[in-house]
Amino acid sequence: MTLQELVARASSLHSKRAAVWFDECTGKPPAFYTHATVVELARELTAFLQKHCAQQAKCEIGLYCYPGINLPSWILGILQVPAAYSPIDPDAPPTLSTYFMKKSNLQYILVENDKINKFRMSHIGFFSHDSSTIEHIGLTLFQMSLSNMDLNSQVDDMKSKCEPFKAVDNSQPEYTVCPDQTEVKTSEGGYMDVGQKDTLAYVLHTSGTTGIPKIVRVPHKCIVPNIQHLKSIFEVTQEDVLFLASPLTFDPSVVELFMALTSGASILVVPNTIKMMPVELSAALFHHHHVTVLQATPTLLRRFGAHIIKSTVLSANTSLRVLALGGEAFPALSLLKSWKHKENKTSIFNLYGITEVSSWATCYKIPEEVFNADFRTDFPIPLGSPLLGTKVEVRDINGSAVLEGEGQIFIGGEERICFLDDEITVPLGTMRSTGDFVRVQNSKLFFLGRKDNQIKRHGKRFNIECLQQAAEDLCQIEACAVTWYQQEKLILFVLPKDDLEEKETLKELQKHLPVYAIPDDIVVIKALPLTSHGKVDISELNKIYQNHLNSRRRDSKLSDAEELWERLQYLWKSVLGLLGDSTDISKDAVFLYSGGDSLKALRFYGEIEMLVGKAVPGLLEVILGRSMEEIYRHILKMLFTDEDQLMNPKDVLKRKLSGNSGGEYHGKYIKLTSEIALEVTAELTPFIAVSRGNRFFPVNFTKSFMQPKNAVQVGGDVLQQLSFLHSNTPSVMKSRTQGYGMGDNIFTVTNKADKTNCSSIQQIHAECSHVTMAELALSVRWKSNTRKCVDASPLVIIPSKEEVSLSVYVGSHSHTMQAIDLDLGEIKWEKILGDRIESSACVSKCGNFIVVGCYDGLVYVLRSSDGEIHWTFVTKDTVKSSAVVDPSSGLVYIGSHDQHVYALDIYKKACIWKLHCEGGAVFSSPCLSSFPHHLYVATLGGLLLAVNPVTGSKIWKSFLGKPLFSSPHCNENYVCVGCVDGNLYCYTHSGEKVWQFSTNGPVFSSPCLSSLTKQEIFFGSHDCFIYCCNMEGNLLWKSEATSSVYGTPFIFQSDDLNNKILLAAVSTDGKVWILNAKSGTAEAVDFQLPGEVFSSPVVWGTKLVVGCRNDYVYCLDLYITGKNNS
Repeated sequence: MTLQELVARASSLHSKRAAVWFDECTGKPPAFYTHATVVELARELTAFLQKHCAQQAKCEIGLYCYPGINLPSWILGILQVPAAYSPIDPDAPPTLSTYFMKKSNLQYILVENDKINKFRMSHIGFFSHDSSTIEHIGLTLFQMSLSNMDLNSQVDDMKSKCEPFKAVDNSQPEYTVCPDQTEVKTSEGGYMDVGQKDTLAYVLHTSGTTGIPKIVRVPHKCIVPNIQHLKSIFEVTQEDVLFLASPLTFDPSVVELFMALTSGASILVVPNTIKMMPVELSAALFHHHHVTVLQATPTLLRRFGAHIIKSTVLSANTSLRVLALGGEAFPALSLLKSWKHKENKTSIFNLYGITEVSSWATCYKIPEEVFNADFRTDFPIPLGSPLLGTKVEVRDINGSAVLEGEGQIFIGGEERICFLDDEITVPLGTMRSTGDFVRVQNSKLFFLGRKDNQIKRHGKRFNIECLQQAAEDLCQIEACAVTWYQQEKLILFVLPKDDLEEKETLKELQKHLPVYAIPDDIVVIKALPLTSHGKVDISELNKIYQNHLNSRRRDSKLSDAEELWERLQYLWKSVLGLLGDSTDISKDAVFLYSGGDSLKALRFYGEIEMLVGKAVPGLLEVILGRSMEEIYRHILKMLFTDEDQLMNPKDVLKRKLSGNSGGEYHGKYIKLTSEIALEVTAELTPFIAVSRGNRFFPVNFTKSFMQPKNAVQVGGDVLQQLSFLHSNTPSVMKSRTQGYGMGDNIFTVTNKADKTNCSSIQQIHAECSHVTMAELALSVRWKSNTRKCVDASPLVIIPSKEEVSLSVYVGSHSHTMQAIDLDLGEIKWEKILGDRIESSACVSKCGNFIVVGCYDGLVYVLRSSDGEIHWTFVTKDTVKSSAVVDPSSGLVYIGSHDQHVYALDIYKKACIWKLHCEGGAVFSSPCLSSFPHHLYVATLGGLLLAVNPVTGSKIWKSFLGKPLFSSPHCNENYVCVGCVDGNLYCYTHSGEKVWQFSTNGPVFSSPCLSSLTKQEIFFGSHDCFIYCCNMEGNLLWKSEATSSVYGTPFIFQSDDLNNKILLAAVSTDGKVWILNAKSGTAEAVDFQLPGEVFSSPVVWGTKLVVGCRNDYVYCLDLYITGKNNS
């Protein structure tokens, strides 16, 4: 049975009844057509289309129009060809419409006559005008110009803007994809074919808000059961009047239209502008036309306002029999009860569904008793029972069925199937993932929220819809919405009933919500902005908030120092999630010791500048390293010239660092009175140093150590494989090999630690050529307790002598520097320095020293053998920068928060030169280029500098405008750096900006460039994606992580997985990602570290080392799991 057959049957029974009413709401009488007239006009259009459209192109026909009196005839006329109708919104961006038309392969478009100019201007040259028209039903037929190449370029442009990533292998059709698996439960045998005669009813596209829009082709067999069942549930008869509330591009419009046309009922149509006017709309619906059935999104209902809903929509004498709410989370029951008059008899339903399985999947009728005054308001509203032919499943992240607990909904059915994008055949019974999460309790499903709306805030993961639900329960709020602004601020937008006190609202929310769910800001708005589908428009809300910030910045005025102190206290608590704490912040509190990090510091900095209404130079550096009082004083100096305004609390902490070179240091924590005299050994031991971002430092190799026949690819350069790399054990110990190809040899993944029983890992013996279905797995080889967070990234040293073990060097917030045996996990030595260590260590040219910066303002040079101090160099502020060594001169370059970069000769214990970086602390690591011989330095003041490494003179500089936490990285042609403005910037070595690549969040991650993938750049962003782009700045792929990616990715090649080039990255939630570097697809099973991670991973052989905020540094073994088909 098709939609047009159902309409024909109903119209023969109710031919003289009104089928469609069109009311312009201008005072003129509304127009109407009977069912007989609708069918007659449709028949004329059908004949016209059959005559003028080529037979092979009739399957899908576009309809470019606004809703009007002729709409049902136009849709029915297309269906009777037979063809599927494809609605095109005249108000949609032309790029989106063009993409939809091209992707749908539309050969013909019917354009409403008074929209022809608009259509032509939006799609110049894309369609030729067919002279044949049907004037009395107001349509003109356009045919696509097949030879036009501009259309293809516009489609490609659309893809580049929207496409989440370009998959190298698209062989897996979408219907096979389940969370973390590639299996789907389908019926035995049968398929549905998109090319089968009379299969399709209509073609839509998704909104594209989460990436490139999906084309959805809907068969009659999918939508007809939906309409039939809902007609029965709502008890629709010829006496009913339904309202066309949804736009044609939103599939609930199909339900609204055909529930009416197949029942002999009437459909009311009004202009789109009237839908935006609550008073006019309510008058048309309930006073003039007495609408009985209304299907709408909760947001569309809220647009009426509480007064109209109470007095008209849900009043005691309303005409409305049925109110069906869907498309968004169901409103709070307390809110619904406040709207509904106690004598109101309207039946209220909760609908749930997705466009990909058009239209609705479940329905639940709210019991009448819940609206009784004494019924509890926290009664949860379930999604309800599956509709006719629909199957609903809940699965966990492994794809297993969930009978009790939480999981993701999957929807499908034997014939409840749609075709997505380029799908031609789909197995019967296919289940589609929804991205929506529910709780299963006593066989009922309770909506938790969309996967897209899950955020991690103050270390806790939650769904922002819980804040909206809590706010809706408050009596002073009429309607509200929540956004996660720039993925860093939780904003509550409220439409208040009366005057709203922000502090009182926050207090009320704190009674019902955990601290991490309390909003950062509350913004009062006059109306909720809607998308064309009647849902809350998040992008518009974000624009409203940006305007709110700009306005606040203009209006910001502080009366005195006392008010500044109070506002700073509030901002500190807000950023750190401490608004529920009533105690004052201590004047000695240090932001980073109080739960802050670089991202939160950046936000605190932005909030302060907004508060004071102007830029505060040097503020970010003070926040990152000084106390609350020092932050306060720094701002006061900018704002008030009157010394009396300054607060003078007792015991003001005075911290001064002085001196340019070693000697005595009068610091906050330690006093060095002597140095250890140490002669640099004359014997230089060959070694390789490996650090974050594929920085390889091969040192002191001589011909006696080389074997030209064996090459090892280490990701930085192709080095000749050293004899020590294959002389460990008979089983080919590869822990010292990176990217070493073994051809068809039998390989063994072993663990040197097996000898001492310190740690063990499964041995895997297999022939490379026989491994199939292989994927990597990870297990903890060892972990070392540093007693405080490990934000520094590890340094791995691989010495040439077999008797000398491989070492990991890493520092911690506990002031401790550790040297750890890479194979065994045993601590070789431990040294306590003067303060917190976030700087990552580097090794000297000779290999005898480790250089690391410290929060106490010192650069420590430690003996690599035992950790004893060889020399300390004093800067004038915190040193978080990681040092880099010039392999030719042996000079060490490092930055400091004192806004200088230093060149140090650690053998002569002297500062060769220092350079002031023009007002910005140097947080990141400098980058050294050999050809040309440049040192690149990035500052928190937004400056990228190229410096002569020999003289310290500036070669060129570029001001990026926002802080640079990312370390620059270069190859032979370019230098790249990430910025908190969300961009990755690329420059030539002469200082010319080549391109910038934009993400949707700050980029703290440093770019990773590797000779394993010479044309690719890899980096992470706070928008929760790992990116790969080419040297022209074009996106190759991006892979979504479960949290922001702060650290730098690492590229390595594993012959253990058929010599694939792999990428390792860790997101801040501790999830370890092993991806195919060429495609971005996952190559390893899920592995989660038990804490947040800001450290960058380093891989050597089959070992991955990374620091974690649970106080441990971890070494993970990578090994193959899979079937052997030999």
